[in-house]
Amino acid sequence: MTILVTGAAGFIGFHLSARLLKEGKRVVGLDNFNDYYDVQLKRDRWAQLTASPSFRAAEQDLVNYDALLSLIREEGVTTIVHLAAQAGVRYSLTNPFAYLETNLQGFGHVLEASRQAGIEHLIYASSSSVYGANVSMPFSVSDNVDHPVSLYAATKKSNELMAHAYSHLYNLPTTGLRFFTVYGPWGRPDMAYFSFSQKIMAGEPIQVFNQGKMQRDFTYIDDIVEGIYRLLGNAPKPNPEWDRMEPDPGTSYAPYKVYNIGNNKPVELMKFINTIEDKLGRKAFMEYKPMQPGDVVATYADVDGLMADVDFRPETTIEEGIGKFAEWFKSYYGVHSDLETAAKAAGQ
Repeated sequence: MTILVTGAAGFIGFHLSARLLKEGKRVVGLDNFNDYYDVQLKRDRWAQLTASPSFRAAEQDLVNYDALLSLIREEGVTTIVHLAAQAGVRYSLTNPFAYLETNLQGFGHVLEASRQAGIEHLIYASSSSVYGANVSMPFSVSDNVDHPVSLYAATKKSNELMAHAYSHLYNLPTTGLRFFTVYGPWGRPDMAYFSFSQKIMAGEPIQVFNQGKMQRDFTYIDDIVEGIYRLLGNAPKPNPEWDRMEPDPGTSYAPYKVYNIGNNKPVELMKFINTIEDKLGRKAFMEYKPMQPGDVVATYADVDGLMADVDFRPETTIEEGIGKFAEWFKSYYGVHSDLETAAKAAGQ
């Protein structure tokens, strides 16, 4: 199995590629190294992957369709995990064209290249943000998700629709993964937990929206990777029980399926912040702000489908996951908690 991972220098793409290499798989990693966030962080992730002889590095952009198709054919790719995308809800309010180009045109190129190259299984990243205005909890893949509240969410829902069209027209097996607030070592600096940590360690105030009363299904990166890994060899098949009179959005008569990957245990933002404070060993200065456009009050994943099909349910606790992130963060940036600083000053 040769697996193409798009966005391999990204947070999830890096961790997945590392896991695949560890398991003896051959990985073709593609990334365009855009400057949405710190490029050096991406380079440092990339350097760890390129150290493996089983990793083929491809620095190119999905917008270049011919280059993408040539890469897939030349490397004998059999499976694609498409993680490259323009991320971020708030960024989509001010930079909409980045989402149209990468998330729509780029994904269209991945679909067409998959068809032309005869790819056996295409797994792609969707997002919990597709649930938009929905308030019924926990979110289920069987729910209607026709009311996105951000352009980012709309492009992710569009990806699911585009994938279904290719599954229907060309019998291309596609699996969409709705990720729920992923966090962990080597994470994205634009994510709240990462920016909170940077500001807490710098003694700067953090902005807490909606009085910290929002809830998120925070999901540790290792759980995300485990879910993807188990699904690699589980390409969807047509569902013979799919009912056209009562259509289930999460499955189909075509080889198409959508899963939630979330911790299934929503946590209030203030508890999350308190855990970050505890693991970093410093207190946060907080500035309370109103709810922001495009945000939702809560996310909560129904992961029964993942459990039923690959016998997996994310279970890493916030305390464990943030603890591992804090250790990495302090090591990578060379910063110390107040207790560590005091001990160092005392010569201990």
